[in-house]
Order: sequence, then structure tokens, then C-alpha cells
Amino acid sequence: MRQSGTEAQVRAGAESDLEALTDIYNHYVRETALTFDTTPFTPRERLPWLHSHPEDGPHRLLVAQDVRHADAPDATGPRILGYATSSAFRPKAAYSTSVEVSVYCSPDATGRGIGALLYTALFDALAGEDLHRAYAGITQPNPASVRLHERFGFHRIGTYEEVGRKFDRYWDVAWYEKHLGPQP
Repeated sequence: MRQSGTEAQVRAGAESDLEALTDIYNHYVRETALTFDTTPFTPRERLPWLHSHPEDGPHRLLVAQDVRHADAPDATGPRILGYATSSAFRPKAAYSTSVEVSVYCSPDATGRGIGALLYTALFDALAGEDLHRAYAGITQPNPASVRLHERFGFHRIGTYEEVGRKFDRYWDVAWYEKHLGPQP
């Protein structure tokens, strides 16, 4: 999938993306409460996470890459602008038809439609899977993420109040739900 305004292309994530994906995630670890991880990762530490998202099935990793400068003589390849995942919601078998989804964009790629491009591709890819619900936990406040999720049909189902402590304060997490698969 390609978006002409940003010259971004979405594809399945690969091990060769691991350093860029880790850099994006570590920005949010160090600078925000959007993730409750508190210590940055090395790419090697993130390898099991990457391997838990194969190219097919309900647990996916999609990346958006900037393809405008990929053919420049000094380019090492297209730059990763962001990524989206669908992951196991909980480890017990009865949860297998539910996924938790997330999207992270490079700090300089936010507000450019990359998150929407990634979610469009992710939900298209999940359409044929045996899935019933998608969930997203959004640290509050985060109006941009709330808008993105509501745009994709998520609705708020509740809030865990002061569930995480980071940067010497407690944070609420609002939970959003989206129906997947055929409508009942």
C-alpha cells in the first residue's frame, strides 16, 4: 500500500528493520508515557518481539517506509517512518480471537497520515483472520491517538486509573475496542 502525499509504502516488517524499529520505540520509552517501558532496548533485546509477529496470521508487524530517497547514491535504503502491530491480547487460549493493536511513528513523521496508512493496511491484512475484537490501550492524555482509533471504529470501553507510574507520576490508560470480522 502506498500513500502518494508522503511517498510512504507499507510492507511486512523484517529483521533488517530491527534497528530502526528499536530507535522509534526507544524514543517513546525515553521521552513519553505512551509506553510503560522505562528502559530503552537494544535491537538484540527486541528480536523476540519481532519474531512474535510473522508475515501472516493474526499477529503482524507492518512498517511504513519513506521511498522518496531510496535510490539516492548515499542511501542505505528507505527510511522507516513508523510501524503497526497486532499482538496477542492475553496468553490464555480463549483470548486467541482478540488482538491488541498499536502504532508508533518516528517523531518527525507524526501528523502526516502515517498512523492511518499503517492501520488501514493492518486491518486489511487482518480481515481474513479468525479474529473477533481488537483492543488498544491509550495512556491519557493522548488526543491524537484517541482520534486515530475512533477514526478506525474503536470506542472507549473503560479506563484503568493511575495504572502505571512513569516520570514520577501516575498515568491512566483508556481502553478502546473495535469489532473485527463479520458483524453479528
